[in-house]
Amino acid sequence: QVQLVESGGGLVQAGGSLRLSCAASGRTFSWYTMAWFRQAPGKERDFVGRISWSGGRTTYADSVKGRITISRDNAKNIVYLQINSLKPEDTAVYYCAVQNGNGANLYWGQGTQVTVSS
Repeated sequence: QVQLVESGGGLVQAGGSLRLSCAASGRTFSWYTMAWFRQAPGKERDFVGRISWSGGRTTYADSVKGRITISRDNAKNIVYLQINSLKPEDTAVYYCAVQNGNGANLYWGQGTQVTVSS
C-alpha cells in the first residue's frame, strides 16, 4: 500500500507560481506512474497531468499545458507539480494519485487547496 500526502498549496495572486509536493510512503513508489488531479468547488475532479515511473514521460491536460511541469524524485519518494502563470480558474483542491499500468487510480492523497485571487 502507498500513502500520499500533498503539500504546498495556498493563496496566491493571479500570475504567480506554486510548487505542490506529493510525498509517498512505501518502497514501491518508483514502480508507479504518478498523476495529479484537481477539483474545483461544485465540479468534478479533473485530470491535470501524469509522470511515468522513471520520470521520462509526462502527459498534461490541454487546459494547463504550457503552464505546468510535473517532476519526481524517486530517491525521496516525492512528485512535484509546478504551476506557473496561475489564473483564478486554477483555484481547486489538488490531489496526487498512484496509477497502475492501465491508468486506474489506486491511491489518493487528501489534497491541498490552491486559491488564486484576481
